[in-house]
This record gives sequence, C-alpha cells and structure tokens, in this order.
Amino acid sequence: VQLQASGGGLVQAGGSLRLSCATSGLTFSRYTMAWFRQAPGKEREFVAAIRWTSTTHYVDSVKGRFTISRDSAKSTVYLQMNNLKPEDTAVYYCAGDRGVILSSISLPNEYDYWGQGTLVTVSS
Repeated sequence: VQLQASGGGLVQAGGSLRLSCATSGLTFSRYTMAWFRQAPGKEREFVAAIRWTSTTHYVDSVKGRFTISRDSAKSTVYLQMNNLKPEDTAVYYCAGDRGVILSSISLPNEYDYWGQGTLVTVSS
C-alpha cells in the first residue's frame, strides 16, 4: 500500500491550494480517507475525512473553507483549501483505513496507512 501526497506550497493568506493523495495497493472504494496536519511543535491534528459512502467530516476550524473529495477511478483523495490563513501552515498528511468507525474518525491511531506529508505555508 502506498499513499503519495502532493500539492503543498507557499501561498498568501486568502489564497487557495489543492492537495492530492494518490493511492495504490488498496481497495480504495472501501477505505475511509483523511487528511491530518502537524504544525511545528504541535500534535498531529485531524482536518477532514471522507468515508467510502462519501460522507464527509471536518474539524470546526476548516468548515466552509476546505473540501475533501475522492475520485475512485483515480484512487485519489483531494483537499481543496480556500481562504487559507497563516494558522493553516503545517505539514499535511493523508491517511487511509478500511475499518475506521465513525466515532473515531478523527483519531490518527485509527489509520494504518499514511502518506509522506506535503508542506503548506501560508504567509500573512
């Protein structure tokens, strides 16, 4: 199983980025996929998740600004990030697992597979 995250970069506050996470070696359509982020000196934080049913979940701080989506034909999950803020600066990781239960969807330990991370820097 491989997860390859991409799309990070440097953007000004108010700008947009789209992250991608291409997967291989898993039955993508049956997996819950998620994005987490980790800022320097902070714990890894849940950002968004999309279940195999395509229902979505977000941390409150990104609701209305970020959108998670999936393309089963490409086995890829996306994170569209709009109206970025300096506090969104972090390394963003994609993660996936087949057996995530709804009540634990925001917990990193629930996910067996992780991408390598992509850095998002938002300047003020």
